[in-house]
Amino acid sequence: VQLVESGGGLVQAGGSLRLSCAASGFTFDDYAIGWFRQAPGKEREGVSWISSSDGSTDYADSVKGRFTISRDNAKNTVYLQMTSLKPADTAVYYCNADDPPGWDQTGYWGQGTQVTVSS
Repeated sequence: VQLVESGGGLVQAGGSLRLSCAASGFTFDDYAIGWFRQAPGKEREGVSWISSSDGSTDYADSVKGRFTISRDNAKNTVYLQMTSLKPADTAVYYCNADDPPGWDQTGYWGQGTQVTVSS
């Protein structure tokens, strides 16, 4: 099982980034995929997830209206489009594969990608 995040980087406040999570080694279509993040000195928290079945999504209140999650099952990839970024969004972002979808932080994990938003 492998989840590989990419697309992180340094961006100014108000800017945008698109993160990707490429999956392999398991039946991608059977799993919900979530994005979590961990800022320095803070616990890891859920950002968004997308289900395997009907494509339903959920978002943390802090990112609603700014982030959009999507998945391409043909490419075994999930994306997180992040807009109107704030310094508070600075964190290492991890993708997670789990079934059923949710915020309980079980399942498979990637290695993370750093997002830094400068003020």
